[in-house]
Amino acid sequence: MSDTDNGPVRGALGRRGSERRCIVTREQKPPEGMIRFVVSPDNRVVPDLAGKLPGRGMWLSASRDVLDSARTRQAFARAAKAQVIVPDGLADLVEAALVQRMLDAVSLARRAGQTVCGFQKCREWLTSGRVGVVIRSESASPDEFSRLVSGRRSLPVVTVPDRVLESAFSRDRAVYAVMAPGALAQRLIAEHERFSGVAGRPLPDPAGVSKEQAEL
Repeated sequence: MSDTDNGPVRGALGRRGSERRCIVTREQKPPEGMIRFVVSPDNRVVPDLAGKLPGRGMWLSASRDVLDSARTRQAFARAAKAQVIVPDGLADLVEAALVQRMLDAVSLARRAGQTVCGFQKCREWLTSGRVGVVIRSESASPDEFSRLVSGRRSLPVVTVPDRVLESAFSRDRAVYAVMAPGALAQRLIAEHERFSGVAGRPLPDPAGVSKEQAEL
């Protein structure tokens, strides 16, 4: 198992079933749960969150500690076998890009009619069994969220920064949304998993719902 690949991976998040080795932890994981980097022509390390940029890829686990260690331990230079320029605040850049990817997924779902926001609309979709994933903003009320998902707590739940739903639905305040099952819902769940690791901070627990009830 090589620490690097020889070009862009196939598909937005890599080939399912294949694995890559983290250049810091040496752990092998599926690529869709990791962060790929390439070296640009001017020798800068560039995050490749979609897994589509040309060049030899270098892989890191989706963890803030790992991203920070890669910089301090010169892991990129060793993997590239060359001197490279690592951007300041690399983990923050990756986190912001993952937030944008979650926003893009919700926005695409909205245009496709696959998501709605607002307590009442969300509750209607939940009651009718049309939901593949529940989305809540970080500032959502735990008590209100409990009422929203009452009776449907086996559904996956993702917690996103407030601006994701506010921007996707063009509202000053948007707290809850639900998304229909399908590729976009799976994309959002995958991006949220990477974001949770890179954010490096505790995200609000969905209304005290147990992990057995809400598959975070």
